[in-house]
Amino acid sequence: MRNLFALIAGSFFGAGLFVSGMTDTTKVQGWLDVFGAWDPTLAFVMGGAMIPMFIAWRLTRVRNTPVLGGTFPPPPKPELGRNLIIGSTMFGLGWGLAGLCPGPSIASLSYGGMGTWVFVAAMISGMLLAPMLRARLDRVVPAE
Repeated sequence: MRNLFALIAGSFFGAGLFVSGMTDTTKVQGWLDVFGAWDPTLAFVMGGAMIPMFIAWRLTRVRNTPVLGGTFPPPPKPELGRNLIIGSTMFGLGWGLAGLCPGPSIASLSYGGMGTWVFVAAMISGMLLAPMLRARLDRVVPAE
């Protein structure tokens, strides 16, 4: 049952990425080009994502466990740390350069373009290398 709901949720997420234009790299780069041909329509995508997430976080306060079992993840820590700053900077740079982030890049694989495959390969490589780089950075400069 849990896998069925995961499939349904993933299908809605992928369809939403397609309909909203998040898989169109030129639309994403137009959103980021605030001093050029700025395209503000992705603000509606962000609003459309934040509203249900706000409701979901509120609902977790009144429930002890998720409907399909397991546990709720802990709320994010409010402080800014090195990992958050470095990670969000790298995410933003990749998003701006390629016009894709992880979810839309996976959805875009079905388009068949070589650029998306290269991006996904680089993204997976970065995900595999990140723990090693983090451990090395923690040895050189301990996290606070």
